Amino acid sequence: MAALTLLQFYFGRLFIRKESCLLVKIFFENFHRTRGGEVVKFSLKFLKMEKEESKGCSSLGYKLLFSCPFGLSPPQLSVVFDESYDRIPHSDGNLENSISEIWDQRVQKNSSLFNGKKFRYGGYSQKSRDGSSQESYVCLHLGLTDYRTFVGTNLSPFWEKFSVASEDDSTQCRHTSSPLGNGAIVETSDKKIVVLQRSNNVGEFPGHFVFPGGHPEPQEVGIETHEYSKDPKDSELVNKRVSEEMFDSIIRELVEEVGVPTTFLSDPLCIGISRRVLNVRPTIFFYIKCNLESKEIQQRYSNAQDGYESTQLYTVSMTELEHMTTKMPGCHQGGFALYKLMVEASKNI
Repeated sequence: MAALTLLQFYFGRLFIRKESCLLVKIFFENFHRTRGGEVVKFSLKFLKMEKEESKGCSSLGYKLLFSCPFGLSPPQLSVVFDESYDRIPHSDGNLENSISEIWDQRVQKNSSLFNGKKFRYGGYSQKSRDGSSQESYVCLHLGLTDYRTFVGTNLSPFWEKFSVASEDDSTQCRHTSSPLGNGAIVETSDKKIVVLQRSNNVGEFPGHFVFPGGHPEPQEVGIETHEYSKDPKDSELVNKRVSEEMFDSIIRELVEEVGVPTTFLSDPLCIGISRRVLNVRPTIFFYIKCNLESKEIQQRYSNAQDGYESTQLYTVSMTELEHMTTKMPGCHQGGFALYKLMVEASKNI
């Protein structure tokens, strides 16, 4: 693992399927490092994959869409926001009609549901600023979707029918809403990790453990449609605002859900994107340090603005967190996997 100190970026296709308890021994596939002005390229392969079938395994699972254990700062994470990354309607008319039917049923049961706009995850690319591989960064491809379409595709009982058989993630999910969620691995000053327990009143995964988070919001940057000017300068400005919202939104979620003011939080670093296997929901994860101790965070949580979605805050060790992942949604299990990659990388610096 000494080679890990050479890692800058790792982009892999890692499948961790808890429903079959697939144990994957991961070795890094592609990474680059500049040394003495010379770019050294390494290629390591997966050594071994083992399957263990056993009863009682969690039915949840995840796929890491990309991972960067050393973290991406705002200049290293850009966005292209374009209608070409919007959802493609399915050719099956009955399946498309089910989106409205499912939404109408949900609204009848809960009239407070709001069909808000969301950013749709359409993939990513790895690029370099100067044409070389010495300074690489990630560009997210985002479109526009809404909560109604999310409920009618990803959360639909027929969600698998919207999926396309493909190894390419963007192709597989081209008919789903796939709104990009966000999550934060918050490390306290006494080296604990913040975990919330979801309320039993929420629609998704009631009672489960999750990392704090929510969604980057189009409305926060004034986006309702794609009807902005096609002038390249205006398009560049929109992309910049959306990119900033990726980082601003996770801080906003922490303040609202945990009750910690921004003055106690470090600048977020993006550590990757996880997608749960169940209904292919993607979530971007960030690592954030908080210079408060666990007991101080607990006190502030009692006064948090958003008291509906969670009922309890825990500050736990890495070992305790490992046990809690069995009752986490798949994408948050993936968030823990991203954090573990970051911890392993930091040991070798």
